[in-house]
Amino acid sequence: MHISEGVLSGPVLAAGAAIAVAGTAIGLKKIEYDRIVHVAILASAFFVASLIHVNVGPASAHLILNGIVGLLLGFAAFPAILTALVLQSVFFQYGGLTALGVNVVVMAVPAVFSHYLFLPLIGKSSTLTFTAGFLSGLLSILFSSLLLGAALWFTDKNFFETSLVIIMANIPIMIIEGIVTGFCVTFFLKVYPEIIPKKKL
Repeated sequence: MHISEGVLSGPVLAAGAAIAVAGTAIGLKKIEYDRIVHVAILASAFFVASLIHVNVGPASAHLILNGIVGLLLGFAAFPAILTALVLQSVFFQYGGLTALGVNVVVMAVPAVFSHYLFLPLIGKSSTLTFTAGFLSGLLSILFSSLLLGAALWFTDKNFFETSLVIIMANIPIMIIEGIVTGFCVTFFLKVYPEIIPKKKL
């Protein structure tokens, strides 16, 4: 779901950069000292998961795991995702530095929403926990696809068909991410409950 270099218009890039900077600033302020290791672990998981991708027009489809990153980190998802995307851009030329802000917004904004929507359901019961994880993973990819499509559409209305292709290509990934996130959250709650935040971040 990385947008390539040289695709987006200047205003879209500027808006993405501004939102990414604001989100990252809030995220850095909210990171608690004893959760720095959790941020690093989840940033690493995000980095590895999104390395394997399939190109779809000017973007790419791949596992992201932004749902579980957001669910467990809240606003700290912004600096975690930013760090991973910078490394991917520099070392593997995925996305690009000029499109970095938009790419961060596309993946981090849905992640933060999933935190506030679904964290209260975690731990209520095994069924609710899995359901919250599933919806977090699925909807994060859906909203990321819609944001990516919107960025392309605001750049050029001729990107409308490409945006639809990208959204359609990510439907299987939405389901896979939902299942993976549901099982991961359920697993963490049993073997490593400390990673589940006790309050909204």
